[in-house]
Amino acid sequence: MDVDVVVVGGGAMGSAAARQLALRGRSVVLLEQFEEGHHVGASHGATRNFNTAYAEDAYLALVSEARDLWDGLAEETEMQLLDLVGLANHGNIARLREVRTAHAQRGIASHFISAKEASDRWQGMVFRSDVLFVPDSGRVRAAEALRALRASAEAHGARFTYSTPVRDIRVLHDDRAVVVTDSLEITARRVVITAGAWTSKLVGTQVPLPRLVVTQEQPAHFTPIDDSQSWPSFNHAPDPGDPRDDYWYSPVYGMLTPGEGVKAGWHGVGPVTDPDARTFQPEPVQLEALRRYAREWLPGVDAESAVPISCTYTSTANEDFVLDRFGPLVVGAGFSGHGFKFTPAIGRVLADLVDGIDAPRRFRRA
Repeated sequence: MDVDVVVVGGGAMGSAAARQLALRGRSVVLLEQFEEGHHVGASHGATRNFNTAYAEDAYLALVSEARDLWDGLAEETEMQLLDLVGLANHGNIARLREVRTAHAQRGIASHFISAKEASDRWQGMVFRSDVLFVPDSGRVRAAEALRALRASAEAHGARFTYSTPVRDIRVLHDDRAVVVTDSLEITARRVVITAGAWTSKLVGTQVPLPRLVVTQEQPAHFTPIDDSQSWPSFNHAPDPGDPRDDYWYSPVYGMLTPGEGVKAGWHGVGPVTDPDARTFQPEPVQLEALRRYAREWLPGVDAESAVPISCTYTSTANEDFVLDRFGPLVVGAGFSGHGFKFTPAIGRVLADLVDGIDAPRRFRRA
C-alpha cells in the first residue's frame, strides 16, 4: 500500500493530525495498536480542563487557535465539545498576576475576584486568596472530542485502523518511509508519530528526542454532597513558603465530570512506569494526600468517596511539547499532562510539519 501519510497512534493528537491532513486532501491511514476507546493511554476519559491560564505567548497563541478549531469541529459534527463553565485559578498570586498581564496583552478576558466572593459563588470550594477567574474557559468533553475528530477525518477520506500495532518504521530517505505491521507494509511520504507513552520505544533510536518520562498518574473523582452546587474548572497552586501546603505533591487541577463527580488530581508526580507493564493501581500515599486535599479544600465533596483514575503522562523536563520533523518522520510527543485542550491546534501544527512548515520555535527539537 502507498499513501501520502501514515499516522501512528490514534489518540487525540493522532486523530487531530489525520483530520487536518484529510482536510488538505492528503491520503491518510491512521494505525492504532489498541481497540477504539481503550483506557491504556492518555486520551481516554470524559473530561479535561479547557485552561487558558498561561503566561507564555506560544501557549496562549496555541490555545486561542484551539478554541476556534474546537468550535468549528463542534459545528461540523453537531456535537457539543466545550462546556464553558469558567476556570478558577488560585494560589501563588505572583504567578497569577503574570497570567493576567499576558491575558491583557492578548485580549483574553480574565479578572481577579476576592476569596470571599469566590467562596460565596462556589460554596463547594475553599479559597485563601484572590482568584483569577477566566470566564471563557471550562472543560473539554474528551470522549466526544475523539469521536468528533474521527468522524470528521473519515468524512474527508482518512482511514482509521484499530488493533494494529506498528512493529517497525523504516526510513528510506527524506521523502519516504515504510511502516510495518503484522499484516501489511505501508509506504508513505511522511509518517506522523503520535504514540504517547510508546514514542521512545517506537522511534527513540531514529529520532533525537529529548528524554520523555512516562508516569502513571492517578486523579480521582469525588462525589458531590449537593448536586445543585455549581463547579468551575480549577487550577490550584501551593503558596510558596506556606507550611500548610507542605504535604502537596504539586499543583492540583480539577473539574466537574457530569455523572462521575468532581475530578481532582496532582500533576505529573505519579510513579515512573513502562506503558506495557503498568499496575493500574493507585499509589496509596499520594491518594491519601489527595483525599486530604479534598477534605481541606473541597468541602462540597465526600473526600472518602475517591474513585481513582489511571492514566499516563509522557513528559519533557520543562513540560514543553515536542512538535518537529526529522526527515520523513513527524513527531508529536511530550504533552506532559496539559496537552488535550490544544488538540485541534496541535493537529494543525503536525499537518504543517508534513507540508514542510516549521512548528513554533518553542516546540522544535531539530
